[in-house]
Amino acid sequence: MKERETTEAVRGRMADRGIRFTGGRQAIIRALQITSGPQSAAELHRRLRGLVPLSSLYRSLAVMSEAGILAMHHSNGLARYELAEWLAGHHHHLVCLQCGSVDDFELAPRQEKELFALVAKVGGHHRYEVSNHALEVQGLCRSCR
Repeated sequence: MKERETTEAVRGRMADRGIRFTGGRQAIIRALQITSGPQSAAELHRRLRGLVPLSSLYRSLAVMSEAGILAMHHSNGLARYELAEWLAGHHHHLVCLQCGSVDDFELAPRQEKELFALVAKVGGHHRYEVSNHALEVQGLCRSCR
């Protein structure tokens, strides 16, 4: 989704839920649109250069996560946030076990189909109806090798 489309989609979802789409929340959405991979509150605060006070940032992250606008991930004991899949598209993550960086990646359609088939098979084995999946590949990034 393009920046304007994403902003309007977020504005609509927040309005439907009676949540204000403040300037600070708009800045958070913009910051997440231009980054690769989920961001921690501290990373977002640095990226926003104090535009959003830290207490407001935490509150906004919680509110937007609860509204399904942001997805929260935990890696290396740290909560990180990114735009929800309905806004950002389906993707997976590369997580560095040393520095904690998280980068997005997508599989080719054929690979994604094969992965989903495997996930569905595992789900079926456990009598679980699979609706989606997320893949997190852990290792060492280029900088940490």
